[in-house]
Amino acid sequence: MAGSKSDVWEHGLLLLLFNNTTFTLVGDAAGLLKSAADGSLYVSLHVTDPGEAGDQTTGECTYTGYARVAVARTSAGWTVSAGNAVTNTAAVTFGLDTVGSETAGYFGVGTTASPGAGKLLYHGSLTAPLAISPGITPSFAIGAISITED
Repeated sequence: MAGSKSDVWEHGLLLLLFNNTTFTLVGDAAGLLKSAADGSLYVSLHVTDPGEAGDQTTGECTYTGYARVAVARTSAGWTVSAGNAVTNTAAVTFGLDTVGSETAGYFGVGTTASPGAGKLLYHGSLTAPLAISPGITPSFAIGAISITED
C-alpha cells in the first residue's frame, strides 16, 4: 500500500514554511504553530545539482562577491498559491561577480545564510544555465523561482 500527501496538507506545509502561517488543527486546535519571528529562507546558486542528499554547499557557486540571498518568510517574500506552488514575490539579486567565472544551472532554498552546510529544503534546475563572469550580477525576476509540492 502506498500513500501521498493531500492538497490540504501540501498547502498548509508551504504556508507554514514560506509565509510563517500557523497550520491549524494538526495535532490539536492550535496546530503547527508559526515561528515567533518570521525569519528568512536563503536562496543559493549551484553549478551542479545538489540532489536529494545534498546540503546548501553541495555544488554551490564560489565566485568572489557571491552570497546566499535572504528572502523573508512572509507574503512579501514568497507567494503560496492554491495549486501548491510557491514563487518569489520580489526579485532575488545575488552579489556582483568581481573574480571568477562559472555557470550556474541550479538553485536551492535553505535555512542558513552562509557559510555552512545548512538544511537544503528545495532545489531545482534553472530554465537555462546562467553564465557568471566578472561584472555580472545574477538575479531572479519576480516569479522566476517556482517550487511545487506534490
